[in-house]
Amino acid sequence: MPVNTICTEDKNMEIQDKMRKPMLEAKYLNVENTDRYRPIIRLFYLKYEKLKYWLYQEEVFEELKEDPYFADYTMEQCQQDLAALAAWGNLVTIQDTRKVTTIEEFRNKKFRYQLSETAVEIERMVIRIENLFIEGSSLEPTLLERIRINLGKLEEMSVKEDEKLHAWWNDLNNDFIRLNQNYQDYMRELNSVKAEEMMKTREFLLFKDRLMEYLRSFVKSLQVNVTAIEQELRKVQEETVKNVLKKVTAYELSIPRMDVEIDEQMIYEKMSGRWESMVEWFAGKDGQESEAGKVFDTTNEIIRKITRYATRISEMSNQGSNRREEYKKVAQMFAKCRDISEAHRLAAAVFGVEKPLHLKGEMHRETDSINSSVYEENPHVVTVIPRVRTYREKAKRSGIIDRSEEKEAMRKAEIQRLEEERKLLRSYIKNGRLEFANLPVIEPYVRDMFLLWMSKALEKKNHRAKTEDGQIYYIEQADTKEYCTLKCTDGEFQMPCYTMVFEEREQGI
Repeated sequence: MPVNTICTEDKNMEIQDKMRKPMLEAKYLNVENTDRYRPIIRLFYLKYEKLKYWLYQEEVFEELKEDPYFADYTMEQCQQDLAALAAWGNLVTIQDTRKVTTIEEFRNKKFRYQLSETAVEIERMVIRIENLFIEGSSLEPTLLERIRINLGKLEEMSVKEDEKLHAWWNDLNNDFIRLNQNYQDYMRELNSVKAEEMMKTREFLLFKDRLMEYLRSFVKSLQVNVTAIEQELRKVQEETVKNVLKKVTAYELSIPRMDVEIDEQMIYEKMSGRWESMVEWFAGKDGQESEAGKVFDTTNEIIRKITRYATRISEMSNQGSNRREEYKKVAQMFAKCRDISEAHRLAAAVFGVEKPLHLKGEMHRETDSINSSVYEENPHVVTVIPRVRTYREKAKRSGIIDRSEEKEAMRKAEIQRLEEERKLLRSYIKNGRLEFANLPVIEPYVRDMFLLWMSKALEKKNHRAKTEDGQIYYIEQADTKEYCTLKCTDGEFQMPCYTMVFEEREQGI
């Protein structure tokens, strides 16, 4: 039996016989009477989803007649449509001879119809295309977490049997593909013309907070997971990766396939390319910025754009409100005029000024309400100083004020504050060890100080450093792969289970 071979050597594609032949199974989508063919195929597909594979002509006809569009539909048309779909390969037919009792009934050929495998896949694709903009896309922060966890199992999975390794590899790749596709689709929606127009409407303000929180959640997941993923990728041994790719390739070759022969080199290159794409996405290549960094910048730019639009809408709304109040106040002033002459003078003052002088300053307001008019504000006196070289303000002479007591009080308060902070920091160190995994809920400034100590030590080759008051410490097992959750009063995040060991000395830490 002839075997078709897929070849990718030298990046060239070998044209197969299948590619040159028309796909008749897709013909029903764009021909005359498509309005009848597509509902029939959709009916068969919905029944297929409910595990009802076979349908009689009468069942198809009765289902279609329930729709008003098929009010004039006849049994002869139904028979012709089914025959056409069967001829194109969309339907598989079989003659039902179980209830035949006469030769006449046998000649009439009572058929049952079933969707072909090709038609099932085509219709599944059509439904996906129809719902492309209905379903929409989304950002899934959990995908990043799953990728990080799976990459952390690389060393462990490399020694597992081929079947388990292949399942792990598929999960990792599927999550990576979904991450890329979902993000691209979601960003395309946010940057579309429709989204731009929506952001300019006042109704968008009701939706803004939810969208901002959604995007910030994704950014937070990026910040927490991408750095950890990059570290995992950089410390993976090249030999381990090659061993994993060879095992996955061997398993792919062991899967029986009909009418197709798969080249080992092709499979290995495909798997290797996927791994390189993943490394480039999270860690960058040849000193270039990683795709994850670009995603981070793009998402933040979207957040900034949303904020700008929301601010602009609020300003326009406030401006319109203030302008209405201004007109109302002016109308009241005209209504209080004693005669037409006073009204003319008021009109000249209100509308006749071509270039009014606006004085801008930080003037105290009685209220911050947007409905408050400038006419309701108390008068404010502004002293205008001449802008000439010969003018100088009279200098005010005064003696030197002794502020030594105030400075001493401030110094003592600062010393006391620092001492209290040191006592609080020391309280978390048990037996000369600071274990991040066992820390209770801490304040943000405590977290910042601990993370500062940790970063100073990790920057050194020996992972040793000093605190602000000279206490020497080091990071125990800086290459740990275990993660813990650091809980703070303003939130929590995941980090490696580091332990800082403080060397003993005479005076505390």
